[in-house]
Amino acid sequence: MSKSDRRGVTRRALFKGAGLAAASGAVLKPLEALAKEEGASGPRVQGPGAVKATLEVNGAKQTLEVEPRTTLLQALRLPLDLTGAKPVCDRGQCGACTVLLDGEPVYSCTVLAVEAEGRKVTTCEGLGTPENLHAVQQAFVDHDGAQCGFCTPGMVVACAYAVAKHGKDLTEAQAREATAGNLCRCGTYPHVLKAAVAAAKEG
Repeated sequence: MSKSDRRGVTRRALFKGAGLAAASGAVLKPLEALAKEEGASGPRVQGPGAVKATLEVNGAKQTLEVEPRTTLLQALRLPLDLTGAKPVCDRGQCGACTVLLDGEPVYSCTVLAVEAEGRKVTTCEGLGTPENLHAVQQAFVDHDGAQCGFCTPGMVVACAYAVAKHGKDLTEAQAREATAGNLCRCGTYPHVLKAAVAAAKEG
């Protein structure tokens, strides 16, 4: 390169070119090679086809074959036939699909099934049975906390979390905070809050 050519190369152009070269190399490198570089303890490459995933749902281990893009909500409803969690908005806004993941409430439509491996999943079905209802489920019956029913499973799970967290000292304000991410088109919020507080006192 002549002296005049060198003058035409700026520091910005030099670093920009080096960055593009490195980026293109990373993109073109096969996934298998990247997986080997990560080593046995590194991230696992999954997909594009179905993969095996073992989930602990309501105390029982379930081994499924799911595509990596399958959400926890889809896995619960279709292969496992746990239809309590509802696919209402499917974008993490309504709370109808709320479940407990390691004891914390999450929107199951925003969690991949493969992300739930090795973690405990509890759905509204896992809180109680028709013969032995959870205190929150019974309180929803006693205080008319359910109307159309679409939001009810998520509301029940959110309230169960609040009861477990605060115990008998649960206040209506704390119950309102726990269910802030759960929408009810029927507007039955007052009954839901009364049910949560009543369930806490029963506990």
